[in-house]
Amino acid sequence: APKIDLAVKYNGGNNAGHTVVVQGEKYTLHLLPSGILWEHVTPILGNGMVIDLPTLFQELQDLINRGVNVSKLVVSAYAHVIMPYHKTLDAALENDPTKQKIGTTKRGIGPTYADKIARSGIRVADLFDPLELEQKIGRALVSKNAIFQQYDLPTFTVNQVVMELIPYINRLKPMVKDVPWLVHHALKDSKSVLFEGGQATMLDVDFGTYPYVTSSNATAGGALTGSGVGPTEISSVIGISKAYCTRVGEGPFPTEIFGQTAQIIRKRGSEYGATTQRPRRIGWFDAVVAEYASRINGLTDIVLTKLDILSDLDEIPVCVGYRILGKNKPEHVVSHLMPMDMNLFENVVPEYHLFPGWTEDIQNIRDFKQLPSNCRDYVLALEELSHCRISLIGVGPERDQVIVRHDF
Repeated sequence: APKIDLAVKYNGGNNAGHTVVVQGEKYTLHLLPSGILWEHVTPILGNGMVIDLPTLFQELQDLINRGVNVSKLVVSAYAHVIMPYHKTLDAALENDPTKQKIGTTKRGIGPTYADKIARSGIRVADLFDPLELEQKIGRALVSKNAIFQQYDLPTFTVNQVVMELIPYINRLKPMVKDVPWLVHHALKDSKSVLFEGGQATMLDVDFGTYPYVTSSNATAGGALTGSGVGPTEISSVIGISKAYCTRVGEGPFPTEIFGQTAQIIRKRGSEYGATTQRPRRIGWFDAVVAEYASRINGLTDIVLTKLDILSDLDEIPVCVGYRILGKNKPEHVVSHLMPMDMNLFENVVPEYHLFPGWTEDIQNIRDFKQLPSNCRDYVLALEELSHCRISLIGVGPERDQVIVRHDF
């Protein structure tokens, strides 16, 4: 972020949470890109996002109260708005015992994206035409209120929804711009742009553990459609991975662990959802998933974070393949590729390679060669298994607790 001019968030909404530590101060961001904490960066919310206006302005106010300048924020006119009825619908569907539980955050994300695809959503640009806004809300409420009646929930009126939006509309208007035009001309003027995604590859609606996924494209391709930038403008794709695995919510997790070791990692790594505060599920590094993510995103680099959390473990397992029960056969077939069938993925058994651990505190190390030998071996193995170079290594939560590798 210190080297960029624009930071563009391109997918998701306030279901994502990114925790950033600056000089001991912890910031938890949901809608806003992490780049907003740098004075010189122009933060942008792209068209691929769904925006909850009360959350946006609360998040902005929280930063203002802490002395952060948020005056440069830009919001795409094409982004969709989370309406009050979307949140009610999300909670109703997630709590319905007759439907499959996904583990959503109940913040209206899925229903808003569903309306976007069904061409019945409300975009940011729609907020500034009162008559058009009322008509669109009225059309949307026909189907939504019918569902609420089935669940014995209160229905909405057009006036009720509009009145909830009014306090935010005039405050939002100065921020709204043509983001594709803005980013295009920034690139044309040789400025640098960082696209930031919410969630991760295995939560991508197309390539993740469907149906236990988010409702947008969290992969690198989403950066293009979620901001209006063409593929020829992308010069590098940086994947971010912890040195172990975590997951919030339902869904398959082959390397998940339980017991004391999971508790130790969870406590050391503060592994609680930044949005929901739910304890994150903990697992060992999954090289099958890492290779898949590297391939799907076309990664040029990986940033490996939280390596310090693994210190003091006697040994560290890494999943290098899956044992899959073959059809009509009693024996297991070992695969090193992600199964296409998610039902199969739910039942795979991980094949582990055990790496010796290290006891040294690595938080003050800034040179890769100074890491304990077992620690270096672990990183190099993950690099080889992921089929992508690991160019940055996080050894602590602060900005400067990073090892930049020059040994390629």
